[in-house]
Amino acid sequence: MRRMRAKAVGSLVWLGLMMVSGVATAQTVIPGGENGDWKAYTFRKGEATVCYMASAPRKSVGDYTKRDPAFVLVTNDPTTGGRGEVSLVAGYAYKDDSTVSVAIGGRTFDLFTANDKAWTQGPEDDRDMVAAMVNGSDMVVKGVSSRSTETTDTYSLIGFTATKKTIDKTCPK
Repeated sequence: MRRMRAKAVGSLVWLGLMMVSGVATAQTVIPGGENGDWKAYTFRKGEATVCYMASAPRKSVGDYTKRDPAFVLVTNDPTTGGRGEVSLVAGYAYKDDSTVSVAIGGRTFDLFTANDKAWTQGPEDDRDMVAAMVNGSDMVVKGVSSRSTETTDTYSLIGFTATKKTIDKTCPK
């Protein structure tokens, strides 16, 4: 289940990374989908429209020499039945068999990793994490790179709720 989830969401994460970093792709910003620190996008996957929202950290701390951009994404993909799937792109390869700790308000979530990406354990964890994001003001993500470098990324949740409503309206199922 975890590997299938990682594979299905992996292409979405890559597409999100390309769009948020300004690289042109066949994606569109959803009208009204730019709120605070979040942007909402759509792209076509076969006959279906997939929606996702993305944000970059406001603050990154770690003793690294080189790191690609980091992002958090929340995806609604009708082709997989996924709704509100949370994923992270670290900007570096995670340490093998490591977990990522995400703190939102008083809640902590542990995500599994594969290469430079991290995911929740499944739909129930996605729902809980998205609910915490709706009610939170920031999100602190702690991970460890393949070179054992510890990193802490702080994401703003300003605009999260409005952007989530936008992707839910655009991709309701």
